[in-house]
Amino acid sequence: MTNTIFSSEPHRGWLPWAWLSPVICILLVALSSLPLDFALEWVGAMNANGQPRSAAGFCLNLALPFAGMGAAVWAWSRFVERRSLATLGLTGTQGLRKYLAGLAIGVGMMVLAVVSIWLAGGYVSNDVLPAFSSPASLFWIAILLLGFMFQSGVEEFIFRGWLLSTATRRWNLLAGFIASSVAFAFLHFSPHEPISITILAFIFGLFACTWAWRAGSIWGLMGWHAGWNWITGAGFALPITGFDLNLSALLVKLKPVGPDFLTGGNAGPESSVLTMALLAVAMLILLVWPQGSQAAVQPTPARANGSATQESV
Repeated sequence: MTNTIFSSEPHRGWLPWAWLSPVICILLVALSSLPLDFALEWVGAMNANGQPRSAAGFCLNLALPFAGMGAAVWAWSRFVERRSLATLGLTGTQGLRKYLAGLAIGVGMMVLAVVSIWLAGGYVSNDVLPAFSSPASLFWIAILLLGFMFQSGVEEFIFRGWLLSTATRRWNLLAGFIASSVAFAFLHFSPHEPISITILAFIFGLFACTWAWRAGSIWGLMGWHAGWNWITGAGFALPITGFDLNLSALLVKLKPVGPDFLTGGNAGPESSVLTMALLAVAMLILLVWPQGSQAAVQPTPARANGSATQESV
């Protein structure tokens, strides 16, 4: 008997043990993306510190390595686990509507986080709507939205679609949450960056797992992740998990003046204690959301109860 959280369609291949699934995830992501990362540095799209040399370089960084990761994980799920896309969270109806609702929620939550840091004295404003005086900036801001939609979609497909469901099928929901969030945090860890980035990645992962579980799909979560990433850099010209886009701000150009624990420092507002608190509160709201309520995440009553669908293997 197997626990499922998306589709009860049976898998016809081999599922790795729950403890092994994050290891396989890390290996698939690393082996498929590292050659492309080195290629981007070799052609000059990214510098030796992993920062984009231009908006075009960053767009390539969002496209090529993530295409490799997505293809590797899809191939594993298709030919080793022999599972359908529905079992990976790409299931249900009205996927586009859920995606767009998630996109709006992601933008709104990050705007709330940034405004909270601003009101707490973490930022000062330098300019309002500066991107509208630069057609080039507006062009790249639009292209970056497409890039983040692809990048975020691949990340959610890997970590909350495949890894969360694999570990859950192999053991239980708690194992799925831990496996997915640990792997996500590990792949965001760098000895040269603040530990707050890794902590944020783990909290982010738990929130995303909760959304995927309550929604019964990853459509809305994919949109949320894209909106969250895009508005950070495009809206306020702030770093996104340490990446500086060097573009004019679409809304307000903000300059950090507060302590790093408040602003997130070079990592950007994602690593602020206020942003982490926002994600933690949002996760708790999802956990206690009334059964049968209709929301952008479209929770499924059976899953909201914590009950698992049983299937024969």
